[in-house]
Amino acid sequence: MNQLDALKQFTTVVADTGDFHQIAQYQPTDATTNPSLILKAVQMPVYRALLDETLSQHPKAAFDETMDRLLVRFGCEILSLLPGRVSTEVDARLSFDTNATLARARRITQLYQALGINTQERVLIKIAATWEGIQAAHALEQEGIHTNLTLLFAFEQAVACAQAGVKLISPFVGRIYDWHKKAAGATWDEDSRAGVNDPGVQSVRQIYNYYKQHGIATEVMGASFRNIGQITALVGCDLLTIAPDLLAQLQAQTAALSPALSVELSRQSPIERVALNETQFRYALNEDAMASDKLAEGIRAFCADARKLEGLFLA
Repeated sequence: MNQLDALKQFTTVVADTGDFHQIAQYQPTDATTNPSLILKAVQMPVYRALLDETLSQHPKAAFDETMDRLLVRFGCEILSLLPGRVSTEVDARLSFDTNATLARARRITQLYQALGINTQERVLIKIAATWEGIQAAHALEQEGIHTNLTLLFAFEQAVACAQAGVKLISPFVGRIYDWHKKAAGATWDEDSRAGVNDPGVQSVRQIYNYYKQHGIATEVMGASFRNIGQITALVGCDLLTIAPDLLAQLQAQTAALSPALSVELSRQSPIERVALNETQFRYALNEDAMASDKLAEGIRAFCADARKLEGLFLA
């Protein structure tokens, strides 16, 4: 048995791509997208038609509506290839505006529903895990619109998401690893910081254990991987969203896998229940240089790619 099939025995495998033609060969359950992945996809000739069709069918639509329609079009194509859910992202430029995030999330949901998609079962609205985004997610969950809180780097973000009752969170393993490796500079020892000692892996393990110990229903989906060692160190996590190149590497490997995370194992490292208000959340995030740096950087990058994607609407 290859490692990808072995992983699926313990963890829900999610494809992290806008290139839906790659999805079928890995047979994931779910898929995630973001503006950067969609931007990359629509610049490929095989997907340009989706953009052209969206523009021709709605020639007078504002850029924001066109963006949402394009994301939903990709989402529907992806849903036709897998049994589970797709995550579709709200424009990152709204990351600090709760009401605007709510409006866009509702519109994306309505666009999916107009195309016959059961959004409660098959769509997650992806939102940056800022305080404002988490409050929007709380309101959406109460409306029956499920959410995926992304760009999550700090334990405090995970605590706030749990309090908000969000459906799923996406802690970014690889970007946490990147920050610590850059900060360490010449003193970084790759061998000693690999596997369970990887700072990104440790972050997800802490969140997973906290959620399971306290009966928190929010799903944990590790994301943003740099190597398969990070993935195999998180076998047993609720979900892992993995880029196609790493899915291919897992498919080519046959070494045995066993769970590194489980509800039973989570009880071995007790973590006290935490509650955070807005002031405490903002202070804790500010105190965490890695998390505040990577959250801001991630939002800027998604905003830049959203602008580039809009530029293609005029091309």
